[in-house]
Amino acid sequence: MTRRQMLQCLGTVAPQVMLGAAKNAPLIQTVSGTIHSSELGVTLVHEHVTADLRPVPERRLGDYDRDEALQVSLPFIRQLRDAGCTAIVDPTPMNMGRDPLLLKRLSEDSGLVIVCATGVFGAAGGKFLPAYAHDESAEEIGTRYVREIRSGIGDTGVRPGIIKTGIDPDEPLSPLARKLVSAAAFAQRETALTIASHTGPGRRAFEQLDVLEALGVPPSAFIWVHADNEKDHQMHIRAARLGAWVEFDSLNRLDVLEWHLKCVVAMAEAGVLDRTLISHDAGWYQPGKPKGGTYRGYTPIFTDLVPRLRQSGFSSSDLDRLLIQNPSRALTGGIT
Repeated sequence: MTRRQMLQCLGTVAPQVMLGAAKNAPLIQTVSGTIHSSELGVTLVHEHVTADLRPVPERRLGDYDRDEALQVSLPFIRQLRDAGCTAIVDPTPMNMGRDPLLLKRLSEDSGLVIVCATGVFGAAGGKFLPAYAHDESAEEIGTRYVREIRSGIGDTGVRPGIIKTGIDPDEPLSPLARKLVSAAAFAQRETALTIASHTGPGRRAFEQLDVLEALGVPPSAFIWVHADNEKDHQMHIRAARLGAWVEFDSLNRLDVLEWHLKCVVAMAEAGVLDRTLISHDAGWYQPGKPKGGTYRGYTPIFTDLVPRLRQSGFSSSDLDRLLIQNPSRALTGGIT
């Protein structure tokens, strides 16, 4: 499929969105500086470039070659840009191989807007957690996030535009998980950035929403990441009606296309398409593996899901809502 055909399938030409940007729109922090939310355009809200999945003690700085990672990832980023996408959110947290300088170079070389994250990831049994996540209080951990948001990540000058956290599907939330959610809440109250939480099952999403509500964070500032792991559409719909963002984001294999299609259609039929987000969770250059391992591309939404949504009766305005309006509003806490 050519770029023109992809854009026709989507029904939106992203450069027109950029030209029509409203200069009084809320600001979004990207790896290259702030932009007005109306300038974001067609956006995928959950894609990775680098991700270091080795346990912390096994990591070796010498394993990572930024130039190689750039060479591997740039063709996929350009392919995505050619498909009509204008922005991605890379929610890789600070303790899992996040590389803000690589993201900035990719953005400059491809013309794609990239938003990066602050925060730590507490899922996978906590094997990726730095020691301070165990030792410090929620406020102390949250203060680390705030420092990056306000002053930049280390000496890179790059500032994050979203807060990432992650929990295991324990029942109920463990004390550590509650602390990490509380740390994200502290940073959200201080900076107004949205929280994206690696979650999965619906019960964990609602427990987090309860914690956040008690700490003064509105549902509109919470993204339920990996909501497609929950098989009960009523859970998705309930969270959306509370005001949370429901993210179906594991479309990195075509064998899950039908399930993602059903999820999005169910949200539309329930009247909550305006709280729905979609993405692939693709990419994944992994330090320590030859050439970073198998890198997954970012275009199935445009080549496969969007045409199927059109066949299901979705209009161009519906697709604009999914891929332009919702990501912009999600990154600004629901502000239009």
